[in-house]
Amino acid sequence: MLASQSNWIFTYKDDENARYSDIENLPYSTIVKQLLWQRGLKSEKEIHDFLQPNLENLHDPSLFSTIESAVNRVEKAIELGGESILVYGDYDADGVTSTTVMVEALREKGAMCDYYIPNRFTEGYGPNKAAFQEIHRQGFQLIITVDNGIAGTEEIAYANELGMDVIITDHHEVQEELPDALAIIHPKCAEDYPFKELAGVGVAFKFATQLLGYFPKKFLDLVAIGTIADLVPLVGENRVLVSYGLKEMATTERIGLQALKKQCSIDGQVTEEDIGFRIGPRLNAVGRLQDANIAVDLLLATDQEEAEELVQYVQELNKERQKIVANIAEEAIELLEQSGNTEEMDVLVVAKEGWNQGVLGIVASRLVQTYHRPAIVLAIDPELETAKGSARSIEGFDLFKNGMKHKDLFTHFGGHAQAAGMTLPRKNIEPLRKALDQQAKTILTEEDFKPQLKIDATIPLKDIDIAVIKELEQLAPFGMNNPKPNFHIEATPPIELRQIGATKNHLKVKLEQAGTVMDGIGFGLGAFFHQLSKESKLEAVVELQINEWNGIRKPQVFLKDLAVSEWQLFDYRGQQSWLKHIDPTCSDQYFVYFKENLYQDVIDAVEARQVIEEKKTVNALYLLDLPNTLEELTFLLQKVESSRIYACFQARESSYFTTLPTREEFKWLYQLILQRQFFDYKVDAPKLASYKGWKLEKIKFMFQVFHELNFVTREGGRIIPTQSPEKKDLTASSLYQSLQEQRKVEETLYLSSYPQLKAWIDQQLNTGAVPEEEMVYGL
Repeated sequence: MLASQSNWIFTYKDDENARYSDIENLPYSTIVKQLLWQRGLKSEKEIHDFLQPNLENLHDPSLFSTIESAVNRVEKAIELGGESILVYGDYDADGVTSTTVMVEALREKGAMCDYYIPNRFTEGYGPNKAAFQEIHRQGFQLIITVDNGIAGTEEIAYANELGMDVIITDHHEVQEELPDALAIIHPKCAEDYPFKELAGVGVAFKFATQLLGYFPKKFLDLVAIGTIADLVPLVGENRVLVSYGLKEMATTERIGLQALKKQCSIDGQVTEEDIGFRIGPRLNAVGRLQDANIAVDLLLATDQEEAEELVQYVQELNKERQKIVANIAEEAIELLEQSGNTEEMDVLVVAKEGWNQGVLGIVASRLVQTYHRPAIVLAIDPELETAKGSARSIEGFDLFKNGMKHKDLFTHFGGHAQAAGMTLPRKNIEPLRKALDQQAKTILTEEDFKPQLKIDATIPLKDIDIAVIKELEQLAPFGMNNPKPNFHIEATPPIELRQIGATKNHLKVKLEQAGTVMDGIGFGLGAFFHQLSKESKLEAVVELQINEWNGIRKPQVFLKDLAVSEWQLFDYRGQQSWLKHIDPTCSDQYFVYFKENLYQDVIDAVEARQVIEEKKTVNALYLLDLPNTLEELTFLLQKVESSRIYACFQARESSYFTTLPTREEFKWLYQLILQRQFFDYKVDAPKLASYKGWKLEKIKFMFQVFHELNFVTREGGRIIPTQSPEKKDLTASSLYQSLQEQRKVEETLYLSSYPQLKAWIDQQLNTGAVPEEEMVYGL
C-alpha cells in the first residue's frame, strides 16, 4: 500500500454522462463535454462563448454607476490646463499594471499626470494620510486610486478636507462604510454591472476605455498580467480579457515587456503559466523588497537601453527575493522543529526579528506545503514590540473567520479564508497561537491535514492522444474557477520506473493498460521510487501533456500524485544488491533473518533481528533469508503487519537442485544391499553413480536416511543391511523431512514467480496457515 499525498476528491459521478444529454450532439469528445458540464456550462451558447472568447461579449463600461462623473472630472482637469492628476497605485503585479494602464490612458488623453505607489514597509497597503498630505503639497488636485481605495474611508475624507477630489477604482471587498469619493468605479458597487470578479487592472481598463472613447486593445497585455497574477477567477470577462491579452503579449510593442519576456526566455506564444510563474513573480519581487516604482517604470519604458537596465535590476531583485524566501523558510522550519511538537500543532505560528515582511506570505505558503497546516509567519519589530506578517491556510480552516474571533489580539487584521495579513503586539503572539490551535483542534480532522486534489474524470490510457489534448487546450487559459483538468488513471502496473534529474528528485514511469503504453513524468516525486514495486498496480492523478523531442510529438501524463491500494511485494530474491534499494525516507523498517549463518556484516548493517517480538505494525518488512519452514514465515507475517514486504532471500546452500530421491529409488537401492549383503562405499558408490546416473551426494543422502532409520549398519568400511529391521516410512527420517521441507520452502518462496509468491503471502495474510498440500501446489 502507498497512501496518496493528497485527498483525492472525485468531482464527478458514475452517471455524469446522463446529465449532459443537452449537449451530447456538440462536436466535442465525451471527456471535453463532461468537463464543460462540470464547469457549469450547460447550453450550446454558454459553451460557444466559453470556448471562443469574443471581445463583443465584454460589458459596456458605462454600466458602472459613477463612471461618467469620473470621466467628466478628468476631462475638466485637462480642460483647465493647470490641474495635475496623480494615479495612486499598489505594489503588487495587479497594482503596477493598473497604474501603468491608467497613466498611459491619461497621458494619451492629454492630462498632466504622475503616479505614486506606497512603500510596503513604511506605509503599507492603500491610502494613507501622510502620502495624501505630500500629494497635496506637490500641487495635485485629483487622485485616481487603482487596485485600492475602497477601504480608505478616513483617508479619502482627509483628501476631501485638503481640497482634492478622489476617484476610486478598486475590486477588493467592500466595507460596511463606503468612502466619500467623487466617484467609485467598483464592480461590486455597481448594481447594473453584471460581472463582479474583475481584477484591479480590469477595473482600471474599463475606466480607461470609457475615458478614451474607444477600446484600447493595446492595454490588454497589461490586463492579462495583472488579472492572472492576482488570482481572480478566469471566467466571464476575465477569460475574454486574458485570452486576448495573451495574444497581445505575444506581439507586444512595449519595450519593457519585450525585455522582460527575453529575460524570462519567453518566445512566441505566451501562456498563463508564463505569466503566473515567470513574469508575475518578477514584477511582484520589486514591491516585496523596495518601492514598486521600478516595475511601473519598466512597463512604461520607451527607451531600449533603459528597459534592459531596468529588467536586469528586476531580475537581480527576484533572485534576491528567492534567496530571502529560502533563508527565512529554512529558519522558520528550524524554529518549528526545535519546538519538538510540530506534529501536535494544528496551527503553526513562527516569529523572529529581522525577517523581511515583504516575503512572509510566500514563506507561509511554503510552510503550508511542508506541514499541510495553517501557518502564520511574523516579523518582530524589537523597538515597537510589535509583530507583522502573513498567514496562509488549508481547506477546512477559514483564516479570516477564525481570526476575527480573536480580533482583540490584533492591532490590524484583514484577509479572506485562505490568506490574511496582520499586525499585533509581540506579547500576543503566544496567546494567538494557543487560541487558533485550540480552535483548529475542534474543527479539523486528520484528513484535513492532507491537501485536496480535485479530479475531473477517470480516463483510460487508450483515450489519451494528441487530438484529445489539443481539444482540452481550448479550455485554456486555466486559473481560478477554471483549473487545468486532473485525470484519474485506474490501477495499472508500471513497466518502467526510474529516478531522473541531477539529484534524482524526479520520477519517470511507463504505464501500460490494455496494450496501451504511456510515458509519465513526476517532478519532485523522485522519493516515490523506493516506495513503489514495479509489479504493483499503480493509481495516479495526472494532467495530460504533449511531449515534443527531436521533432516527434507524443502524448504523456504529468504525475501529480500516486497511490497503491494494496500491500506491495518488492522482489529482490537472489540479488546481492538489495541493500541499495532500502528506502532512505522510511522511518519505521523491520529487518528479519531466520538462520544463524546469515552474513554478520549484513545483520549489523541493517540492525536485523531474529527474535520475533510482540505484534507490531511497520512501514516496511525486509525478509533477509529463507525460513526453515513455511510455518515459520506464516507466524511472522501474522505477527508483523506491513504495507511493504521486501523478499531479499538468498539461497546460498540451495537444496532444490539436490534431487530428492523417489521412493522407487530408495526401494531399488535397499534391495541391492539386501541382495549383495554389503556395500563398500568408497569402491561401489562411484560405480553406482556411473551406472544409474546419480550424483554421489544423492547416494550419500540415501544411505544417511537408511542409517537413521536403522535399515543399515557399518562394519569397518562396509555398509551391511540390518537383520529384521523395524518397518518405518521414509518420512520417519528427520533428514528426509528436512530436505523435503527445505525444497518446499525454496519452491514456494525462492523459485516461484512473482505472482505466485505474492499470492502465497496474500493467503497467509488473509487466512493464516493453510493445509500443507496447498502450500506447495495451491499457487
